[in-house]
Amino acid sequence: MTAAGFLEGRRLQMARGVLLQCIMGGYPPARFYGSDDGDLALVPDSKQIHRLPWSEHPRALAICDADELTGESSRLSTRGQLKAVIARYAALGLAPVVATELEFFVFASNPDPTRPFQPPVGLDGRREDGHSAFSISSNNGLRPFFSEVYTCMAALGLPRDTFMHEMGVSQFEINLLHGDALLLADQTFLFKHLLKEVALKHGVTVVCMAKPLAHTPGSSMHIHQSVVELDSGRNVFSDEAGEPTAMFRHFIGGQQAGMADFTALFAPNVNSYQRLCHPFASPNNACWSNDNRSAGLRIPASSPVARRVENRLPGADANPYLAIAASLAAGLHGIENRLEPSAAIQGEFQVPDNLSLPCTLHAALERLKRSSLAKELFGTEFIEGYIASKTLELTSFLDEITPWERRVLGTQV
Repeated sequence: MTAAGFLEGRRLQMARGVLLQCIMGGYPPARFYGSDDGDLALVPDSKQIHRLPWSEHPRALAICDADELTGESSRLSTRGQLKAVIARYAALGLAPVVATELEFFVFASNPDPTRPFQPPVGLDGRREDGHSAFSISSNNGLRPFFSEVYTCMAALGLPRDTFMHEMGVSQFEINLLHGDALLLADQTFLFKHLLKEVALKHGVTVVCMAKPLAHTPGSSMHIHQSVVELDSGRNVFSDEAGEPTAMFRHFIGGQQAGMADFTALFAPNVNSYQRLCHPFASPNNACWSNDNRSAGLRIPASSPVARRVENRLPGADANPYLAIAASLAAGLHGIENRLEPSAAIQGEFQVPDNLSLPCTLHAALERLKRSSLAKELFGTEFIEGYIASKTLELTSFLDEITPWERRVLGTQV
């Protein structure tokens, strides 16, 4: 939209079906988004209008809510779903507090998708080989790229906690500061968009796939969650003596009750399960533990005021609005129904059958399809539309024959 049109308050409308567009560009049948495929109104959030600092020409981005023309939030909108979850907490006098940890890879330009990703050529003329985990070296030649990333983050008002080189080849992680759940979802979305745009200027490509390289750790989007009282700001996961509360237990119990049903919301793509089924601290389970990275739900070591639950299942490819909404909705379900968690696990452990999670997109979609809890919390229209869109993506993947199949099975009699 032109700046003049935006400042005049001109309404921007979009077909409902766009909210169910699959990643290849197609759509499920129209019955999943209203058979008429009528319009939605895109209503800008006045707090999320940003001048884009990386653009050579004046441009701005406005994060919008997708509202029905009657005024209510569209049930197909993931941002709307998150706002609805936050409202349910507020009705109880509570507010969720969230922080995200986002991992991503920075690769050389990859114009041929049949070729594996490669790290950029470093200042010494070599490509990184995986020995730089947690290094402070700038030998990879990416300092100009990251300098602009930091500058753009400041311009967009994105505060950052820590930035580090992660375990993978040319893999990095940012920790965003904890705060309001909707704000953190917006910030996570903006940061991923910023990364992609700045990378193009520097001749590299940022990849937020869950598992872009074989035999290498995948990329997660861990979600740290606590709950505070709206009036006092007190963390309800700790009592006055600093001990865990019943509400803390119930939140974990709700997380466990929802993780298997919601796996397709946390791990939305075929590639997501490459990360989960070849885990490097990427647990595909609903166990919980105190400071054990093998558990899907980890309680990090912290002071009582910072007691929180880390959901380690979502990948970097997850929709931040939907992943945060699903995780918080599960926790609230536990609080409202006083669900008790399983016993905490420590050390090396075997995952009980009742705490294992789907390990393929097909299995996760089938589990979501059977979930009455998902339809109760997010509405039948959203869940059925989401499944229809993801089924199109899965079918598209299965329509292709992979190099592995030709290499290994092509010689079989």
